[in-house]
Amino acid sequence: MGTKRKASTPQFAGHRRRRSGRVGYLLLFFGAISLASSIIYNSSILAFIGLGLTLWGSLFLFVKPTKYVKLNVFDSTTLSSLKNIDKILTELNYQGQGIHLPPRHLKELKEGVVFVPMNKGTLIPREEDVAKEKICMNLDGICLTPPGQGLLNLYEKELGTDLSKTNLNYLRNNLPRLLVEDLEILEAFEINEQDDKVYVKMKGSVYQGLCNHLRNNAKICSRLGCPLCSSIACALAKVIGKAVILESSELLSDGKTVETWYRLIQV
Repeated sequence: MGTKRKASTPQFAGHRRRRSGRVGYLLLFFGAISLASSIIYNSSILAFIGLGLTLWGSLFLFVKPTKYVKLNVFDSTTLSSLKNIDKILTELNYQGQGIHLPPRHLKELKEGVVFVPMNKGTLIPREEDVAKEKICMNLDGICLTPPGQGLLNLYEKELGTDLSKTNLNYLRNNLPRLLVEDLEILEAFEINEQDDKVYVKMKGSVYQGLCNHLRNNAKICSRLGCPLCSSIACALAKVIGKAVILESSELLSDGKTVETWYRLIQV
């Protein structure tokens, strides 16, 4: 009889962190010795070596490794879920445009809801019905979690604030830095309010490949928006306190820039 081998769970990330920690402490140790020796022997060369080793040791200890996922892997895992939502809406013959409802008006819900009416128009369900989750699917429409809700949660976590307690100026001042510099989702971002509409211009999105596929093979972009466009709608609804419809989204001739118009509706 052969012996059974216990299945082992890979813990590569933990091993990498422990290894980088050991290297960091080792560099700090030799750096300290070099600095002490520079004082004893009055050597500037040993001082520079000690400072260099100490710096690198600190980096190994305090800079945590970050995992990166290839875009094609990321797009593939997201695409199937979005296409399934699109297929459900198509087969059930929901014709309306997705309406992102503001969570501040839904007392029992902490997150946003997107309501897709059965027919074209701007029918908005009663707040108490949505808050009590009575409307999951009926003759008037269907309530879904917005595709961009996860990204919105990430925005609030990175900004360290509840967006419902801010205003559009806060969003205009902080969202470009967050999306471009911190999260590196975009190369450029611009947002402006015009009457009852909000204009958003985005360039160099990491979701570009996903968006191109959805534009050509599904209707979900025009109904609910891709995760990025939907996250902006969720943010606007939460900040302004009005329902938001993704009215139009156009890819410009450079193939990298998207202009999107959101319409605000008083709830």
